Amino acid sequence: MSDPSRPSGPKIIAIANQKGGVGKTTTTINLGAALAERGFNILVVDLDPQGNSSTGLGIEPDDREFTTYELLLEDIELDQVILKTDQDKLHLIPATVDLSSADIELVANEKRSFLLHDALRQTEMDRFGFDYILIDCPPSLNLLTVNAMVAAHSVLVPLQSEFFALEGLSQLMLTIREVRQTANPNLRIEGVVLTMYDARNNLSRQVEDDARENLGDLVFSTVIPRNVRVSEAPSFAMPVLSYDGQSKGATAYRALADELLRKNARLAA
Repeated sequence: MSDPSRPSGPKIIAIANQKGGVGKTTTTINLGAALAERGFNILVVDLDPQGNSSTGLGIEPDDREFTTYELLLEDIELDQVILKTDQDKLHLIPATVDLSSADIELVANEKRSFLLHDALRQTEMDRFGFDYILIDCPPSLNLLTVNAMVAAHSVLVPLQSEFFALEGLSQLMLTIREVRQTANPNLRIEGVVLTMYDARNNLSRQVEDDARENLGDLVFSTVIPRNVRVSEAPSFAMPVLSYDGQSKGATAYRALADELLRKNARLAA
């Protein structure tokens, strides 16, 4: 069970946007890989029933005996559910389609919004020595996403560089505000990262200008370019940093990791 008196554990970041196809899973995988490459011990929690983070990190469905479903709804040992990936210092709690029914089962649980919070803060987690936990949220504002926000210290929002991108943010911001008011008063926005950015495209530049004008310093300086290597890497079940470490996509995710680390160092100072 969780222990509120224990020393501060890993920094927990929920990567969320209720809109699908914005680069949420891609950002989770590659930010995790970039942080691990920098020497940090990373855990990715796949909270999306599609299980794309699990597939993208090379964990086949047959190897997902225990998943986030069991983590949330059953009393399971962490050793059974935390898997090593092919990259040093990068670990995963996988997901399968079973998680799609968890939302319904959570409704009947009086602690339904705190199950992931308690699972990630149990004292047994300390011996793994994780520095960061990245939660890949489903593309909806359901109970699974609320669990991620209650568990997290902050929310990182991938924002696709396309028309109407900013309009979808309002509902997400309202959900974050509601979670702050009801369950996690310390939740903050880690930042907004522009994804699938094409500098040759007027629309991408317009979305960036609008985002920076409306959200100011919340928008990361780093933008993630539209890059064929980033798109290809999941089909080879690896982060783009492993697939093509010299690509523009890999370079951008390393820059994003460094910017995030600098931001957190300033906050800790």
